Amino acid sequence: MSKRLAEANKLVDKTKLYDLSEAVTTLKSVPTAKFNESIDLAIKLNLAEKELSQSIRGSVVLPHGTGKTIKVAVFCKDEHAQKAKDAGADIVGADDLVEKVAGGFLDFDTVIAMPEMMKDLSKLGKVLGPRGLMPSPKAGTVTMDVEKAIQEVRAGKVEFRMDKLGCINMTIAKLSFEVEAIVENTKTVIDAIIHVRPANVKGKFLRGISISTTMGPGIRLDASKY
Repeated sequence: MSKRLAEANKLVDKTKLYDLSEAVTTLKSVPTAKFNESIDLAIKLNLAEKELSQSIRGSVVLPHGTGKTIKVAVFCKDEHAQKAKDAGADIVGADDLVEKVAGGFLDFDTVIAMPEMMKDLSKLGKVLGPRGLMPSPKAGTVTMDVEKAIQEVRAGKVEFRMDKLGCINMTIAKLSFEVEAIVENTKTVIDAIIHVRPANVKGKFLRGISISTTMGPGIRLDASKY
Protein backbone atom coordinates (compact mmCIF):
# COMPACT_ATOMS: atom_id res chain seq x y z
CA MET A 1 0.00 0.00 0.00
CA SER A 2 1.33 3.42 -0.92
CA LYS A 3 2.01 6.02 1.76
CA ARG A 4 -0.69 8.22 0.23
CA LEU A 5 -3.37 5.50 0.38
CA ALA A 6 -2.36 4.49 3.89
CA GLU A 7 -2.79 8.10 5.01
CA ALA A 8 -6.16 8.30 3.22
CA ASN A 9 -7.40 5.14 4.91
CA LYS A 10 -6.69 6.67 8.33
CA LEU A 11 -9.20 9.42 7.58
CA VAL A 12 -12.02 7.03 6.63
CA ASP A 13 -14.00 5.09 9.25
CA LYS A 14 -14.64 1.68 7.63
CA THR A 15 -17.27 0.79 10.26
CA LYS A 16 -19.36 3.90 9.69
CA LEU A 17 -22.27 4.57 7.35
CA TYR A 18 -21.79 8.12 6.15
CA ASP A 19 -24.25 10.82 5.18
CA LEU A 20 -23.72 11.68 1.50
CA SER A 21 -22.48 15.24 2.06
CA GLU A 22 -20.10 14.09 4.79
CA ALA A 23 -18.78 11.29 2.57
CA VAL A 24 -18.06 13.65 -0.32
CA THR A 25 -16.40 16.18 2.00
CA THR A 26 -14.21 13.38 3.37
CA LEU A 27 -13.24 12.23 -0.14
CA LYS A 28 -12.13 15.75 -0.99
CA SER A 29 -10.07 16.02 2.21
CA VAL A 30 -7.93 12.88 1.88
CA PRO A 31 -4.56 12.86 0.07
CA THR A 32 -5.14 12.48 -3.67
CA ALA A 33 -3.24 11.30 -6.71
CA LYS A 34 -1.51 13.75 -9.06
CA PHE A 35 -4.44 13.95 -11.46
CA ASN A 36 -8.09 14.91 -11.35
CA GLU A 37 -9.56 11.65 -10.09
CA SER A 38 -13.05 10.47 -10.98
CA ILE A 39 -15.77 9.95 -8.39
CA ASP A 40 -17.21 6.44 -8.69
CA LEU A 41 -20.48 5.15 -7.28
CA ALA A 42 -21.09 1.46 -6.49
CA ILE A 43 -24.55 0.17 -5.59
CA LYS A 44 -25.45 -3.37 -4.49
CA LEU A 45 -29.08 -4.18 -5.26
CA ASN A 46 -31.31 -6.29 -3.03
CA LEU A 47 -32.16 -8.99 -5.56
CA ALA A 48 -32.65 -12.71 -5.00
CA GLU A 49 -30.50 -15.03 -7.13
CA LYS A 50 -33.47 -15.90 -9.36
CA GLU A 51 -34.00 -12.17 -9.99
CA LEU A 52 -30.45 -11.44 -11.15
CA SER A 53 -31.48 -12.25 -14.71
CA GLN A 54 -33.79 -9.21 -14.71
CA SER A 55 -32.41 -6.40 -16.81
CA ILE A 56 -31.99 -3.29 -14.68
CA ARG A 57 -30.70 -0.73 -17.12
CA GLY A 58 -31.43 2.86 -17.93
CA SER A 59 -30.00 6.31 -18.38
CA VAL A 60 -29.99 9.60 -16.55
CA VAL A 61 -28.82 13.13 -17.28
CA LEU A 62 -26.37 14.28 -14.61
CA PRO A 63 -27.07 17.92 -13.74
CA HIS A 64 -23.34 18.69 -13.67
CA GLY A 65 -22.10 16.13 -16.21
CA THR A 66 -19.26 13.70 -15.50
CA GLY A 67 -16.40 16.07 -16.24
CA LYS A 68 -15.17 13.69 -18.94
CA THR A 69 -14.79 14.46 -22.63
CA ILE A 70 -17.07 11.93 -24.32
CA LYS A 71 -16.41 10.52 -27.79
CA VAL A 72 -19.70 9.69 -29.49
CA ALA A 73 -20.02 7.11 -32.29
CA VAL A 74 -23.22 7.07 -34.34
CA PHE A 75 -24.34 4.25 -36.64
CA CYS A 76 -26.64 5.68 -39.32
CA LYS A 77 -26.98 6.00 -43.07
CA ASP A 78 -27.58 8.47 -45.88
CA GLU A 79 -28.80 11.95 -44.96
CA HIS A 80 -28.82 11.10 -41.25
CA ALA A 81 -25.01 10.82 -41.31
CA GLN A 82 -24.55 14.51 -42.06
CA LYS A 83 -27.14 15.45 -39.43
CA ALA A 84 -25.23 13.39 -36.86
CA LYS A 85 -21.97 15.13 -37.77
CA ASP A 86 -23.62 18.55 -37.56
CA ALA A 87 -25.01 17.63 -34.13
CA GLY A 88 -21.51 16.93 -32.82
CA ALA A 89 -20.92 13.19 -33.33
CA ASP A 90 -17.20 12.33 -33.33
CA ILE A 91 -17.51 9.17 -35.45
CA VAL A 92 -20.27 8.45 -37.96
CA GLY A 93 -20.72 5.45 -40.22
CA ALA A 94 -22.82 2.50 -41.29
CA ASP A 95 -21.56 -0.81 -42.69
CA ASP A 96 -18.04 0.62 -42.89
CA LEU A 97 -18.07 1.49 -39.18
CA VAL A 98 -19.49 -1.93 -38.28
CA GLU A 99 -16.55 -3.60 -40.04
CA LYS A 100 -14.08 -1.20 -38.45
CA VAL A 101 -15.35 -1.97 -34.94
CA ALA A 102 -15.40 -5.71 -35.71
CA GLY A 103 -11.73 -5.30 -36.58
CA GLY A 104 -10.89 -3.88 -33.17
CA PHE A 105 -11.59 -0.13 -33.40
CA LEU A 106 -13.07 1.05 -30.08
CA ASP A 107 -11.95 4.66 -29.79
CA PHE A 108 -15.29 5.97 -28.46
CA ASP A 109 -17.19 6.15 -25.17
CA THR A 110 -20.85 6.09 -26.24
CA VAL A 111 -22.71 4.47 -29.14
CA ILE A 112 -25.93 5.75 -30.67
CA ALA A 113 -27.70 3.91 -33.49
CA MET A 114 -30.76 4.26 -35.66
CA PRO A 115 -33.17 1.28 -35.46
CA GLU A 116 -32.39 0.22 -39.04
CA MET A 117 -28.75 -0.38 -38.05
CA MET A 118 -29.41 -2.75 -35.15
CA LYS A 119 -29.53 -5.84 -37.34
CA ASP A 120 -25.99 -5.09 -38.50
CA LEU A 121 -24.85 -4.18 -34.99
CA SER A 122 -25.99 -7.56 -33.65
CA LYS A 123 -22.73 -9.05 -34.95
CA LEU A 124 -20.87 -6.67 -32.61
CA GLY A 125 -22.62 -7.93 -29.47
CA LYS A 126 -19.54 -9.75 -28.17
CA VAL A 127 -17.41 -6.66 -28.75
CA LEU A 128 -19.71 -3.89 -27.50
CA GLY A 129 -21.76 -5.82 -24.92
CA PRO A 130 -19.04 -6.59 -22.34
CA ARG A 131 -17.90 -2.95 -22.49
CA GLY A 132 -21.41 -1.61 -21.88
CA LEU A 133 -21.44 0.07 -25.30
CA MET A 134 -24.25 -1.82 -27.03
CA PRO A 135 -27.01 0.69 -27.84
CA SER A 136 -30.44 0.04 -26.33
CA PRO A 137 -33.93 1.56 -26.74
CA LYS A 138 -34.29 1.47 -22.93
CA ALA A 139 -31.22 3.69 -22.59
CA GLY A 140 -32.39 5.98 -25.39
CA THR A 141 -29.38 5.14 -27.58
CA VAL A 142 -31.43 3.38 -30.28
CA THR A 143 -33.51 6.16 -31.76
CA MET A 144 -34.70 7.85 -34.91
CA ASP A 145 -33.74 11.21 -33.43
CA VAL A 146 -29.95 10.86 -33.30
CA GLU A 147 -29.51 14.62 -33.04
CA LYS A 148 -31.44 14.73 -29.76
CA ALA A 149 -29.56 11.68 -28.44
CA ILE A 150 -26.21 13.34 -29.17
CA GLN A 151 -27.32 16.54 -27.43
CA GLU A 152 -28.37 14.56 -24.34
CA VAL A 153 -24.99 12.83 -24.16
CA ARG A 154 -23.22 16.16 -24.46
CA ALA A 155 -25.47 17.52 -21.70
CA GLY A 156 -24.33 14.82 -19.26
CA LYS A 157 -26.47 11.78 -20.02
CA VAL A 158 -24.97 8.51 -18.74
CA GLU A 159 -26.12 4.90 -18.73
CA PHE A 160 -26.33 2.54 -15.79
CA ARG A 161 -26.49 -1.22 -16.02
CA MET A 162 -26.59 -4.03 -13.47
CA ASP A 163 -23.87 -6.69 -13.68
CA LYS A 164 -24.25 -10.43 -13.04
CA LEU A 165 -23.68 -9.95 -9.30
CA GLY A 166 -26.52 -7.48 -8.92
CA CYS A 167 -24.27 -4.40 -8.72
CA ILE A 168 -24.20 -1.10 -10.58
CA ASN A 169 -20.86 0.70 -10.91
CA MET A 170 -20.47 4.05 -12.64
CA THR A 171 -18.52 7.30 -12.75
CA ILE A 172 -20.63 10.25 -11.65
CA ALA A 173 -18.26 13.24 -11.29
CA LYS A 174 -14.70 14.51 -10.98
CA LEU A 175 -12.97 15.21 -7.67
CA SER A 176 -12.48 18.84 -8.75
CA PHE A 177 -16.27 19.39 -8.68
CA GLU A 178 -17.76 21.34 -5.77
CA VAL A 179 -19.21 19.20 -2.97
CA GLU A 180 -22.75 20.33 -3.83
CA ALA A 181 -22.33 19.30 -7.49
CA ILE A 182 -21.08 15.82 -6.57
CA VAL A 183 -23.92 15.39 -4.08
CA GLU A 184 -26.52 16.47 -6.64
CA ASN A 185 -25.14 14.12 -9.31
CA THR A 186 -25.12 11.24 -6.82
CA LYS A 187 -28.70 11.83 -5.70
CA THR A 188 -29.84 12.06 -9.33
CA VAL A 189 -28.31 8.65 -10.14
CA ILE A 190 -29.74 6.98 -7.03
CA ASP A 191 -33.22 8.36 -7.77
CA ALA A 192 -33.01 7.10 -11.37
CA ILE A 193 -32.04 3.59 -10.23
CA ILE A 194 -34.85 3.49 -7.67
CA HIS A 195 -37.26 4.55 -10.41
CA VAL A 196 -36.59 1.34 -12.39
CA ARG A 197 -37.01 -0.94 -9.37
CA PRO A 198 -38.78 -4.19 -10.36
CA ALA A 199 -42.28 -4.46 -8.91
CA ASN A 200 -41.61 -7.87 -7.31
CA VAL A 201 -38.66 -6.73 -5.15
CA LYS A 202 -39.60 -6.79 -1.47
CA GLY A 203 -38.07 -4.60 1.21
CA LYS A 204 -35.24 -2.17 0.57
CA PHE A 205 -34.09 -2.12 -3.06
CA LEU A 206 -30.63 -0.71 -2.35
CA ARG A 207 -28.64 -3.09 -0.17
CA GLY A 208 -25.44 -1.07 -0.05
CA ILE A 209 -23.92 2.10 -1.53
CA SER A 210 -20.32 3.23 -1.57
CA ILE A 211 -18.55 6.20 -3.11
CA SER A 212 -14.86 6.47 -3.90
CA THR A 213 -12.23 8.20 -5.98
CA THR A 214 -10.19 6.46 -8.67
CA MET A 215 -7.21 5.88 -6.39
CA GLY A 216 -8.78 6.39 -2.98
CA PRO A 217 -10.63 4.38 -0.33
CA GLY A 218 -14.32 3.59 -0.58
CA ILE A 219 -16.76 5.23 1.82
CA ARG A 220 -20.02 3.47 2.67
CA LEU A 221 -23.21 5.51 2.57
CA ASP A 222 -26.29 4.99 4.69
CA ALA A 223 -28.50 3.21 2.12
CA SER A 224 -31.47 3.25 4.52
CA LYS A 225 -31.95 6.95 3.68
CA TYR A 226 -32.95 5.96 0.16
